[in-house]
Amino acid sequence: MRRSIANNKTSWMNLMWLATLAFVWFTFSGAPAVTQSEPQSTRVLALGGSVTEIVYALGEGDRLIGRDSTSTHPSDALDLANVGYVRALSPEGVLSIEPDLIIAIEGSGPPEAVEVLQAADVPWVSVPEGYDAEAIREKIETVASALGVDEAGEALASEVDAALTDAVVSASRDDPPRVMFILSMQGGRIMAAGENTGADGIIRLSGAQNALEGFDGYKQVSDEAVLVAQPDVILMMDRGGGHAAGDDIILGHPALGQTPAAQTGAIVRQSGLLMLGFGPRTPEAVSALSTAYAEVIN
Repeated sequence: MRRSIANNKTSWMNLMWLATLAFVWFTFSGAPAVTQSEPQSTRVLALGGSVTEIVYALGEGDRLIGRDSTSTHPSDALDLANVGYVRALSPEGVLSIEPDLIIAIEGSGPPEAVEVLQAADVPWVSVPEGYDAEAIREKIETVASALGVDEAGEALASEVDAALTDAVVSASRDDPPRVMFILSMQGGRIMAAGENTGADGIIRLSGAQNALEGFDGYKQVSDEAVLVAQPDVILMMDRGGGHAAGDDIILGHPALGQTPAAQTGAIVRQSGLLMLGFGPRTPEAVSALSTAYAEVIN
């Protein structure tokens, strides 16, 4: 009986010794540790046009199940469930499509809806907004990290950054034109872009200067302010609906009609998402705007 107990004790000691040797070998031999990875989200909701574009540019579009109404590029996104305007979200509508990850552009709203969604049992990642090259890189890296594809994010960010640098250098001018971005002209009232806006950012990147200075955001401007600004180019989004304004409305406006831009017909339009999205296609937007300025001014 004693021999049996002794033998069992010896066997147990041998097993412990072998386990210790195995641990030491795996720790110091460089053998890969076996870890259980987190499951990837397969039902992703993208809120914000640039966020959706980045997901597709990263090659992860097949994980998307929903988008907001500003997410119109690429065309594949139009087949996704539409949860409404990114600044007028309904928590019930968002949660009804059962996402397992929400990636939302900063400024999504309204705030009370975002609070409800952030309190729900669904991971929420906020993507910082910004209007320069650094902001675009941060957007891409944030989205890539949320999706668990950091290496692809770094590669895409570097590619876009290099293309944007080339576009900005090509767009640079010794005598930059004065550009006025008009958001809308409902009722003849001009809503235009000041500083710290997407419009101001794209105007500067495309080799021009904002004709309106001294205020931030998008504001209604007076006829006097328009006449003082004297824009060489009027820039607008290419869109329909109540916010659209044809050339005849611009040329017939009592203040705009007297500007150098109106007198030479220097009116440029571009897709709103392309121009103001600050995503992977921003280099394309910069090059196209720079070319358009040259065409309408010369």
